[in-house]
Amino acid sequence: MTRALKSEKALTRAEKSWIGYDWANSVYATIIMAALFPIYFGWVGVASGFEATEASSMWAFGTSIATAVVAILAPVLGAFADFAGMKKKLLISFILIGTTFTFLMAITDHVWLMLVGYVLSYIGFTGANLFYDSFLTDVTTKDRMDKISSLGFSMGYVGGSTIAFLIALAIIYVLGFENWLGYKIAAVITSVWWMVFSIPMIMNVKQIHYIEKPPRIGEQVKLTFKNIFKTFMTIVKIRGLLFFIIAYFFYIDGVNSVIHLATSYGTTLELDPLLMVAALLVTQIVAIPFTILFGYFARKVGSLNMILIAVCIYALICGVGFYMGYMIEIAPEIGPEREAAVSFAQILFFVMATLVGTVQGGIQALSRSFFGRMIPANRSNEFFGFFDIFGKFAAVMGPAIYGAVTLITGSSATGIVAIGALFITAFIILVINKKTIGETEKTGIQAL
Repeated sequence: MTRALKSEKALTRAEKSWIGYDWANSVYATIIMAALFPIYFGWVGVASGFEATEASSMWAFGTSIATAVVAILAPVLGAFADFAGMKKKLLISFILIGTTFTFLMAITDHVWLMLVGYVLSYIGFTGANLFYDSFLTDVTTKDRMDKISSLGFSMGYVGGSTIAFLIALAIIYVLGFENWLGYKIAAVITSVWWMVFSIPMIMNVKQIHYIEKPPRIGEQVKLTFKNIFKTFMTIVKIRGLLFFIIAYFFYIDGVNSVIHLATSYGTTLELDPLLMVAALLVTQIVAIPFTILFGYFARKVGSLNMILIAVCIYALICGVGFYMGYMIEIAPEIGPEREAAVSFAQILFFVMATLVGTVQGGIQALSRSFFGRMIPANRSNEFFGFFDIFGKFAAVMGPAIYGAVTLITGSSATGIVAIGALFITAFIILVINKKTIGETEKTGIQAL
């Protein structure tokens, strides 16, 4: 069933509430995934007897395990969520999983318990995002998707990624940067912020597009798997959709790897933790206007062209990251040359952080809205389930490759080379199939 949505210039309550969820959950992406908790976990790992590179690899493998679980479940959850009334229930369930285990991470210093808590909280975070993304087709029209999706990421950078992050950072600064209590408080702030600011989304956003739910559980399960197979065959049959998802698999793998591994990588290079956090704050600030600009220019030159630009910039970022690590690895272990290499690497880390800020929100926002225009609204969650499985298996592959290459070679810089190759692969796929992908975006897939 579908109720018509009006395309209005002013944001509707549903659009505002949907945008607000990015404000809510971005605090997890910044504090737990990217900036503060990886540093804290590395310290706990070293205190528990592990080498810094081993702790970094444990964090990377934990991310891979969590994303693998969600990736495996995504198509089934997506198909089930397309039944009337189910999408909101599943969204709330995963928000509760994420916020609960984020809170529990604050009450232990045991490295393995922290890792388990991170894995489960990350499952909640990524699972909730599956349903949040698919609600885009319920809250707005196709012609407004780029704008609304970009505004969502932009508000995420303002709220959870900047304001909440600064609050947590201020507490850590007052208590002392190496005082573990500050990081525990940061985890509590993350959990409470995420839950409280999710309330407008829970209260005001409704599942408008859906398929009727059979009355019996057995029939629901049967129809769920039937629809999964139908959606899979549709994706395989429509080449533009298939090639875009494959390219997305590679470039979002790189994007997620950069997000998850930035501070962990910097720690292995002996960079100053405070300067790394400051650099990541620069990323959030730069991302606020650039995410909106990406949405604006997408309406001028096309979303696919802006995605290609972002992929190229990410490849450049990986090149800078490799050079930064290579300089330190070839420098003497002690002495002025080593100090000079580390100092210059810290400058390059700021350069990387700034470049990431110009593209991180834009590429994710446009990918979400670009895909949303391709798919039928009444099966959005099911299609986003497959979209999510490609993204999540990609997130498994990137950190796992980085962790494995780092352990095998003993060189974190070499692991960055593999991440850069993912962006190059995605660029080639998008360029070769650009016409086919663009035609699919224009026509879309009719209701199934």
